Amino acid sequence: MTGLFTFGETMGLVVADGIGPLTYARGFSFGIGGAESNVAIGVARLGGESCWLGRVGPDATGALIRSRLEAAGVRTIAVPDPTFTGLMVRYRRSGEFAHVDYHRAGSAGSRLNPADLPPSELREAAVVHVTGITPALSETCRAAVFQAVETARDAGVPVSIDVNYRAKLWSRFDAAPVLRDLVGLADIVFASPDEAALFVDEDDLLGNLAKLGPAEVILKDGGKGCVAQIGGERHAVPALPVTVIDPVGAGDAFVAGYLADRMAGAAPEQRLTTAIAAGAFAVTVSGDCEGLPDRAELAALGGGDLRR
Repeated sequence: MTGLFTFGETMGLVVADGIGPLTYARGFSFGIGGAESNVAIGVARLGGESCWLGRVGPDATGALIRSRLEAAGVRTIAVPDPTFTGLMVRYRRSGEFAHVDYHRAGSAGSRLNPADLPPSELREAAVVHVTGITPALSETCRAAVFQAVETARDAGVPVSIDVNYRAKLWSRFDAAPVLRDLVGLADIVFASPDEAALFVDEDDLLGNLAKLGPAEVILKDGGKGCVAQIGGERHAVPALPVTVIDPVGAGDAFVAGYLADRMAGAAPEQRLTTAIAAGAFAVTVSGDCEGLPDRAELAALGGGDLRR
């Protein structure tokens, strides 16, 4: 087994300095962001092996994505595409609210298709991880996600999905049946309570998600911590008290922490503890993936162990 395999759209990320309307911003930083690549970086930082695949355009943003992921220790399969690499612009309208504008319609990432996915990568991975973002981007992206899941399942490779519902990409009505089908094919499912309520009854979110098929169901609930049902047993881990600088990327850090420990053979309670600590560490640093921690930093925060 070669570690985590994931795929999806990674974009350039323009972030306005300071707080207030974008009109009055005087400085910007430029980086990268994408749920799947964030998880790949997070796993690599925690000592695991990870591979990310996606389409990138013939532009500086595409080149930056390749170089940043490779520098982070992620094995990168960047499929060249003739169109542009997607872009997002983020600013803090106030101390409490962040706003993101996406420029991704027709982007290189949205043109991902089943033929881009090497079957050997899917069959030889330790875990194949997908999100609910990719199937919302285009019909070919959706087909690629379902093909990847089926190929992994046929090979006995565990499939992980982070529901990651994005209202800007599709309606709840359109998303619910697709996400429900994906959860039914997965072994490991991550969701917020609101995301889970898209397609299961709220009376017992954990139990109702588990009834769809996954053996490991984890509900991420921000400052409340997480609850999980793993192998029929229920767990609850509280959040760690930290000063929040930027909440973006916390969910991806959580997923990376859980999957890194799962691939390392850790028990469920340890996986959840590491996931909580990774998410807590990520919110103390600005950026989508810049704050993802290594093992020593998790230990300093009070979570995780020091496996290398």
